Amino acid sequence: MSQLPPQTAHGSSFSVPMVRQFSIFLENRVGRLVDVLRDFDEADDVGVHGLAVLEASDFAVVRFIPDNADATRILLRDRGTAFAEIQLIVCELAPDRGLSKLCQFLLGAELNIQFMYPLMGDNEDFGPRMAICCDDNVFAGQILLRKGFRLMGAEDLRG
Repeated sequence: MSQLPPQTAHGSSFSVPMVRQFSIFLENRVGRLVDVLRDFDEADDVGVHGLAVLEASDFAVVRFIPDNADATRILLRDRGTAFAEIQLIVCELAPDRGLSKLCQFLLGAELNIQFMYPLMGDNEDFGPRMAICCDDNVFAGQILLRKGFRLMGAEDLRG
């Protein structure tokens, strides 16, 4: 038997919106990141809303959240760039629902945060937003929704 409330089992208000994150592997050379970002700037149908660069001495892993996953796949394939993609949650923070509360609620549910980073943009419809990847993103999203956080899907990034 499910431990989720009945409304969750039937997929109503507790369905969790997700976004796609892409990760690419780059050699650590001057200008390499600029080349990748310029490709996105020149694309008409995709924009980057979140970006995190994890650097090592010889390489870097670039994680980013686009507003159009399908167009991103085409762009990266056309340029011969190997990539990986996963789903994660994007959560809006508010004065009464800040980062420490978010972490506290996930800790209380015994969920591990694998990584998180802020999203860019100055959309007046949204407050500060964090991309979050947990060991169980669906359960994490359900916890955050229950605690009154606003989660966003890919359609919320477009605009």
